[in-house]
Amino acid sequence: MTILGSTFSAHSDDYRANHAAMQALVDELADRQARASAGGERGTAKFRAAGKLLPRERVEMLLDPATPFLELSPLAANGMYNGESPGASQITGIGRVSGVECLIFANDATVKGGAVYPMTLQKTLRAQQIAFENRLPCISLVESAGANLLYQDEVFTLGGRTFANQARLSAAGIPQVSLVFGSSTAGGAYIPGMSDYVVMVRGRAAVYLGGPPLVKMAIGEESDDETLGGAAMHAHTSGLSDYTAENDADALRIGRLILSHLAQPKPAAGLARRAAPEPPAHDPNELLGVIPADPRLPFDVREIIARLVDGSRFLEFKPDYGATLVAGHARLDGWPVGILGNNGVLFSESANKAAQFIQLCNQTRTPLIYLQNITGFMVGSEAERGGIVKQGSKMLNAVATSTVPQFTVIVGGSYGAGNYAMCGRALDPRFLWSWPNSRVAVMGGEQAAGVLGIVQAEQARKRGQEPDANQIAMMEMMTRQKFEQESSPYYATARLWDDGILDPRDTRMALSIGLSVAHNVDYLSAGPPRYGVFRM
Repeated sequence: MTILGSTFSAHSDDYRANHAAMQALVDELADRQARASAGGERGTAKFRAAGKLLPRERVEMLLDPATPFLELSPLAANGMYNGESPGASQITGIGRVSGVECLIFANDATVKGGAVYPMTLQKTLRAQQIAFENRLPCISLVESAGANLLYQDEVFTLGGRTFANQARLSAAGIPQVSLVFGSSTAGGAYIPGMSDYVVMVRGRAAVYLGGPPLVKMAIGEESDDETLGGAAMHAHTSGLSDYTAENDADALRIGRLILSHLAQPKPAAGLARRAAPEPPAHDPNELLGVIPADPRLPFDVREIIARLVDGSRFLEFKPDYGATLVAGHARLDGWPVGILGNNGVLFSESANKAAQFIQLCNQTRTPLIYLQNITGFMVGSEAERGGIVKQGSKMLNAVATSTVPQFTVIVGGSYGAGNYAMCGRALDPRFLWSWPNSRVAVMGGEQAAGVLGIVQAEQARKRGQEPDANQIAMMEMMTRQKFEQESSPYYATARLWDDGILDPRDTRMALSIGLSVAHNVDYLSAGPPRYGVFRM
């Protein structure tokens, strides 16, 4: 393999300008994530007064010391629901507990008692999908008021799907563990109800379908939390609780003990392929300076690859053919990977090269990483006669039918069918992350405004009218504004179009964790790959 070089100097004016621009975006990301993770101010005060651990403190105490926690979708619901559901009122992520890689769910009961919003359920469903695909035991830190009734029409059917998934995960041999810290009502009660193991905190945890006010209204019975659904009742009478904890910390201790007995070793065939990890030869911190401050300027994706892969070594595939797509083999944290990265618009040659490389990686059962910075496929009469639709479809076919784990990082723009062909969300990669400079849309705002302006002018002429220049200019301005808002990475991550926005310097860590959990499944023995019909 070749050790990739770099054309950047950390002392150049361009590098410093790029670094400053990306640092500002990273600082904004950190600020948004800090505000989303702060929870509700009043709820936090109540937790403190009651001597309870905050949701994030529970997660931290559950994890093995000094191990990373890959949080998923921390900015879900960003800008939605009038800002009253930061992080979609839930923490989800991948971390190690007693040496076991787990998918962790934690209700944020500092925000409206952990009430569930539609995006809370969407976030849960996405995390459950990740758990299923990567055979990750699930640990739920439960304290939930159930559905937010203002959104019952959206919550009702989705809620049932999360419970069904718990049963299906358990049926697949993927353990479900619930640690109940407070009141868990209605739908919140079914989380422990559908779990394999349940721990409840004495004097604080309460699990019931209907709380005391609802019981009194429905059947006229006077009751209280402890009698109706407290930890003692469920331990001695109903049998719902398997273990009783004395406080939050004790519940987490018991949860760690449970996980220590649920170790699921990775398949030996996958582990055997991992080499000794080594850091990149080029400093990953330099990723902040390699992306141009002006998103219209191109950059060489090899600069990113050199700061992600082990030893910065990269065996490039067909370097002289289809040059606007870079493909090749490398190792990342010891794991073998195939990488595809954009170096411009996709031509027919680029698409053919990609399709062949994806097939080769499927033959050798090598995971694929896509680094997206793509305006789309080439257009125009020459490209159409050259078969761009046919060749682009061939590439899309290969991505869609690939049976090895695929990971996508949007490191720049992601537009049109280029988003699909480079394994965008619609193509179901195992994980998809974005950088804070990313943009996702059917096309750029300027292009969209221009196209709609041309269409509107042509329609007026067909009616025998002179186009209204002022009206067209106003429409173009509104279109640019709409596309600017809706192509923002924060708009996308709020709606779970990705699994989170990464500080570029954290990309190697995220990919390493993704590759590790992907090897919980023996995809090496899946048999020869099968593809749809490639139009020749």
